[in-house]
Amino acid sequence: MDTFDAGAGSILRQPTAVWATAGASVVAFMGIGLVDPILPSIAEGLDANASQVSLLFTSYFLITALAMLVTGFVSSRIGGRKTLLLGLAFVVVFAGLAGTSDTVGQLVGYRAGWGLGNALFVSTALAVIVGAAAGGSAAAILLYESALGLGMACGPLVGALLGDASWRFPFFGTAFLMAIGFLCIAVFLKEQPKPARRTSLLDPVRALGHGGLASAAVSAFFYNYTFFTVLAFTPFVLNMTPYKSGAVFFAWGVLLAVFSVLVAPRMQRRFGSLKVLGGSLVLLAADVLVLGYGDHTTAIVCTVLSGAFIGVNNTVYTELALGVSDAPRPVASAGYNFVRWFAAAAAPYFAPKIEEWTDIHVPFVVAAVTAALGAVVVLVRRRALTHQAQELEPAHATEDSVTVFAD
Repeated sequence: MDTFDAGAGSILRQPTAVWATAGASVVAFMGIGLVDPILPSIAEGLDANASQVSLLFTSYFLITALAMLVTGFVSSRIGGRKTLLLGLAFVVVFAGLAGTSDTVGQLVGYRAGWGLGNALFVSTALAVIVGAAAGGSAAAILLYESALGLGMACGPLVGALLGDASWRFPFFGTAFLMAIGFLCIAVFLKEQPKPARRTSLLDPVRALGHGGLASAAVSAFFYNYTFFTVLAFTPFVLNMTPYKSGAVFFAWGVLLAVFSVLVAPRMQRRFGSLKVLGGSLVLLAADVLVLGYGDHTTAIVCTVLSGAFIGVNNTVYTELALGVSDAPRPVASAGYNFVRWFAAAAAPYFAPKIEEWTDIHVPFVVAAVTAALGAVVVLVRRRALTHQAQELEPAHATEDSVTVFAD
């Protein structure tokens, strides 16, 4: 299915509730890359080193990973609307508190609370958009993926614009925008029917007993280590002003969005999902290796270029994970995300540590190796992944999913 099979008219003519949820989704995904351009400023403002500041990502994604076991449990009991509002409330409170931090420890703790809120929100947003959208699931998915791409692209830019005055302002700005999102959803979104079957806390773990889903999750774990080495460690390597760093990661986010929404589906139809994924992982490994050993200009180019490979990988991984097993898609997605987000928590912690133990090049060597390992898992486990890869339908594979994120 082409992501753009839905006509532009049906995409744009959506109920107010859909636009409210999509708008809040943009801000939610902005929160992932928001701190990128201001990491050096935060380190300077709080008298912290790179390892300490990188814990902003570690705490955020560690809580996000653990929350994947909880989100389905919560939403299947209180409903999508209340889950969205609960998640938004957490983000508003903890993003606002993050801006008041006096120590890096406080900031890391508040970022963890933010991660819980974001997990509750993004794990429910797509299902809510699909349920409330006009024009079928294709239009709803396109709208959601566009919101994801726009948020990933704009996060670093907003962080740079607000963070140039003070590293605190991006946190206050996020809290303000999410508060607006909270009010819009509270006013415009009606409660949708609850699922017929309640999700238990162990359902996502049980779903990982399926060989294909476990293979996708393990491969994505290695890939996410590479992804978040680029996202969380590269700003320290580039060592640029917030404006310049924000521009670099804005370009990175634009490539991510374009390749995720436009390029990946076309490549999948032409070459097949597993070939596209394996090839993209190998190219990403080569890209981060050059990034680590190139001069400053080369590092900038490779950082931006990595967005293309990351965009392709995010799309293919999500569709594989959500279609390879017989588990309900929200459950399969929760199990898959539970595994892969641990790598997103590990990379920001270990990359600066590896630099301290060795030199600035080695973290990128490790990232290149993990991307290659992701490709090896796809190659070795291709039989377990082939069933879904042969008959990939993105609309079916994602309409009930938790989230890409980055999918």
